Amino acid sequence: MAALDGHKKIETNATLLLTLSFLVVTIGGIVEIAPLFYLENTIEDVEGMRPYSPLELAGREIYIREGCYVCHSQMIRPMRDEVERYGHYSLAAESQYDHPFQWGSKRTGPDLARVGGRYSDEWHVDHFTDPQSVVPESVMPPYAFLADNVLRPTYIADLMETHRFVGVPYTDEMIENAELDFVQQATDFGDSGVVERYPGAQQRDFDGQPEVTEMDALIAYLQMLGTLVDFSTFTPDESR
Repeated sequence: MAALDGHKKIETNATLLLTLSFLVVTIGGIVEIAPLFYLENTIEDVEGMRPYSPLELAGREIYIREGCYVCHSQMIRPMRDEVERYGHYSLAAESQYDHPFQWGSKRTGPDLARVGGRYSDEWHVDHFTDPQSVVPESVMPPYAFLADNVLRPTYIADLMETHRFVGVPYTDEMIENAELDFVQQATDFGDSGVVERYPGAQQRDFDGQPEVTEMDALIAYLQMLGTLVDFSTFTPDESR
């Protein structure tokens, strides 16, 4: 009864309730935040992770511009049904170069964290052109115009500079070769420089057209999602 009387006193005294609530939130915040100041890194380093190539980065910008994140998350939760459907659960390291991240909280369509390599380039072209032609029950609108929009690398170096400013480790060499790498990745006859700078980058004509289009960039981005980490050899760091 004494405890209930004390609780009633707190609930009926607005000033006391506000003060105690502030105290609880402050203590909880300190407990959560203070340890972060003593950690060198809050994200486990994972072999294979790298910054996006210029073409992939441009594709990601189109992905964000078209609001793909509204219907497609990029975060596989560590639950059996998700792992069996989509693959290994998402790692924090896989989003370390994302500004902003594309985790999402709603799935009208499937999660795309591991979509890379699951479908051919031709399937993606058909899917963007007429989604219902490959997935009859899809409610996704068509994005055929992406194949008509020629994409120039005019500002790609500036975009990479901006990402470097917020911590993405783009080197001077990467930025100097940004326009060349942008074009070369979308061709079948380019040199191997883009692959050397961005290991695992897929180099080919993604949409089958002679010019680099928004379709090329978006497919290049999707085809690399979830492909950089070799999960057959990955072992999580249990000390974190």
